[in-house]
Amino acid sequence: MMLPYLALAAILFSIGLFGVLTRRNTIGILMSLELMFNAVNINFVTFNKFIWTDGLVGQMFAIFIVVVAAAEAVVGLAIVLLLYRNWQGIDTDHVSVMKW
Repeated sequence: MMLPYLALAAILFSIGLFGVLTRRNTIGILMSLELMFNAVNINFVTFNKFIWTDGLVGQMFAIFIVVVAAAEAVVGLAIVLLLYRNWQGIDTDHVSVMKW
């Protein structure tokens, strides 16, 4: 009964991982990370529903991950805006220029 949910989560996580590893655009990488976070959320809620049915631990972890993902999106987009402002592009090859 829980196999379709786990298959969906595995497919989403695989697409997200492929996007993180192959994208050169920073916004594409951030979107792929969000896909991976959502796959983990699906796993948490699925395991909570089918294995430990009397608690809300999976939902609490999912809410925590949504909050962390929102913070990651804010910080990531701030970095993207600074990169675009300084180098007129958001290609991840130029990120090494930000080192001391």
